[in-house]
Amino acid sequence: MSYRTEEVAYVQPAQPAASAQATQQKRSTAEYRALDAAHHIHPFSDMGSLNRSGSRVIVKAQGVYLWDSDDNKIIDGMAGLWCVNVGYGRKELADAAYRQMQELPFYNTFFKTTHPPVIELSALLAELAPEPFNHFFYCNSGSEGNDTVLRIVHQYWATQGKHSKKFVISRKNGYHGSTIAGGTLGGMGYMHEQMPSKVENIVHIDQPYFFGEAEGNLTPEEFALARAQQLEAKILEIGADNVAAFIGEPFQGAGGVIFPASTYWPEIQRICRKYDILLVADEVIGGFGRTGEWFAHQHFGFEPDLITLAKGLTSGYVPMGAVGLHDRVAKAIIENGDFNHGLTYSGHPVAAAVAVANLKLLRDDKIVERVKTDTGPYFQKKLRDTFANHPIIGEISGAGLVAGLQLAEDPKARKRFANGGEVGTICRDFCFNGNLIMRATGDRMLLSPPLVINKLEIDEIVAKAKYAIDATAQQLGIS
Repeated sequence: MSYRTEEVAYVQPAQPAASAQATQQKRSTAEYRALDAAHHIHPFSDMGSLNRSGSRVIVKAQGVYLWDSDDNKIIDGMAGLWCVNVGYGRKELADAAYRQMQELPFYNTFFKTTHPPVIELSALLAELAPEPFNHFFYCNSGSEGNDTVLRIVHQYWATQGKHSKKFVISRKNGYHGSTIAGGTLGGMGYMHEQMPSKVENIVHIDQPYFFGEAEGNLTPEEFALARAQQLEAKILEIGADNVAAFIGEPFQGAGGVIFPASTYWPEIQRICRKYDILLVADEVIGGFGRTGEWFAHQHFGFEPDLITLAKGLTSGYVPMGAVGLHDRVAKAIIENGDFNHGLTYSGHPVAAAVAVANLKLLRDDKIVERVKTDTGPYFQKKLRDTFANHPIIGEISGAGLVAGLQLAEDPKARKRFANGGEVGTICRDFCFNGNLIMRATGDRMLLSPPLVINKLEIDEIVAKAKYAIDATAQQLGIS
């Protein structure tokens, strides 16, 4: 299987009601697979290969576990797709959706209209976000959030009379969604190959990937600083009067859980401020507790002008995305006429009600604090103790409850496998067969479990990950 097929989504949303589960079980796994192959095109998949092997059919979930149609119990090391922060089966979220559907299942926020759930959500987000963020625009996903960011960025500079500021700088191997705009912002070449009509005025600089791209005797801090300084060089190449914004994930998620050294983000912020460029933090994966802070930019110690939100906003129970605007950006948008952007489901009342219930769980149950002080440090130490001096693990990056494990032919020399994508797939398949969801991105294995995971469940994930990585090494003839 090639690198491009590694993002196959094996986890489908669980059916919360027992009656729905019973309905599902009326079909055999073979029948489900046949219908799936006949009618369903999966994201990021080689459909011919997938249909020949057959999809894994997920029928229910609880806590950090999933069950498939053959009654295999699977521990979810990826929180669905980085999103199920409060875990599966939270009745509070289901009840919030049910109550809202009975009272007001839908109304739009166009035409001088609003409704209580979106009002309450906006006030709660303002309470939880850092002080400069008091205004939020809603959409349905992180991809739409980053499309919205582009609209806000260009509208902001228009209000300032700086119409030449049109270029947005992003990073190679960054991920900002799968719409045409989001896919262009992202720096993943294999996606660009299938997008002949990309958004104009978007350019990329190199990523801060020390293990894979540092040369010579640079320290991680020196390398990160050099990569950040590429932003200044690109600004000067384009002309500061033509550059509108820089966008980056605080840590690269889909790109491999790449955590830059401490020198990176302060330098990025310094450059943006020097040249009067908006700084956008894509918090779609990092937001709502993943690193042990409410937002990942707080972990890295910088202050963006815009933040893109989704995933953990509702813990994936219903689709919702948002963009948070720093006060100075919000003021310009609010005080300068129409902002001609919106979606039918912007601020959907059911999604907003679920988001409120979800965020209150994260806050009131002190889930984020527990990730920072207890389970997060335990998870990181457990991984590092388990894989210290492992023959094919080159580095472990991460914080809180997110980690990337670098597969390497020679870890000490930072030598990657020539066929790293294939090695990652081998390892991912051992995880899959061992009832662990651990994602492969090229030659990096990724973990991002639900934030409610306990220490015994962490032990189970790490033990199963070690079995898969040991089996990979054995298949490669490395000991």
